[in-house]
Amino acid sequence: VMSELTLAFNGQVATRYRSEGNEFDVRVMLPEDSRQTIRDLETMVIRSNKGVDVPLTAVADLSYRQGPAEINRSNQERQVRVTADLRGSDLGSINAQIAQQIDKMNLPDGYRVNTGGQVEDMEEAFIQLTLALGLSIFLVYMVMAVQFESFLHPFIVMFSLPTTVIGVLIGLFITGQTLNVISFIGLIMLAGIVVNNAIVLVDYTNILREKGVELYEAIIQAGLSRLRPILMTTLTTVLGMVPIFLGIGEGTELQRPMAVVIIFGLMFSMVFTLVLIPVLYYMFDNKTKKKRRFRFPNFLRFRKRKAEEMIEG
Repeated sequence: VMSELTLAFNGQVATRYRSEGNEFDVRVMLPEDSRQTIRDLETMVIRSNKGVDVPLTAVADLSYRQGPAEINRSNQERQVRVTADLRGSDLGSINAQIAQQIDKMNLPDGYRVNTGGQVEDMEEAFIQLTLALGLSIFLVYMVMAVQFESFLHPFIVMFSLPTTVIGVLIGLFITGQTLNVISFIGLIMLAGIVVNNAIVLVDYTNILREKGVELYEAIIQAGLSRLRPILMTTLTTVLGMVPIFLGIGEGTELQRPMAVVIIFGLMFSMVFTLVLIPVLYYMFDNKTKKKRRFRFPNFLRFRKRKAEEMIEG
């Protein structure tokens, strides 16, 4: 029945007509005046599998009802697709509102709601970026572990990362930006930038300790002597991101969330690094004195010593 109706109302290309180098489809279908009303359907004759012509009313009940203009299927299941243009709106917050409204609906058995389009792409991107962030933090930690020849001092340095997240969230809230793919990329960049201040502070403290300076005095001297370099490196990076933050230049509006993340993350990290890192260094160093000091693996010490000799040579 469906094939007969499709042939009658949509037609079928029987052949092609060529004229002056152009081709035209020759479509076979019912005349236009025979496919206008429901009466035309009632008088329509179809051929059964046995080759007998019967009226359509003998095999179907015809009536007016509301229905979809088209029926879409996915994996042989019917689906209804709802789309929207969200210009000037936050995709994440809109998706959250939609999810809340869907939760309030009592869907019958066999019905389900799935999100797609940009929402699905954004979720996949966040998963990949989260893995990238974790990998970057791990690599930064391992590089510092080799440099400091200790697993404890890099751990102290990594405490500057949580303060960065606090500054990032505050900056996004103040500026009205959202945590999207661009801002997440800025967060990954911060994982390798914010530790620089803490590395400078911890490294100089270790140098003073090796010269025989007491723990408390070494921390005070390191903070005073490294205050200016920390301020200079932070301010130069922040000022370099100001044009993007202000939207100066074509296309900088898309990169503004990344600038917000870097500026506020660095500023908060700098303040907390100058206060939190010396306190943690003092606390952990005192505790390690009471316990057996952990020795860094000898093979890593040997590799680092050989690398330094090659550089000097």
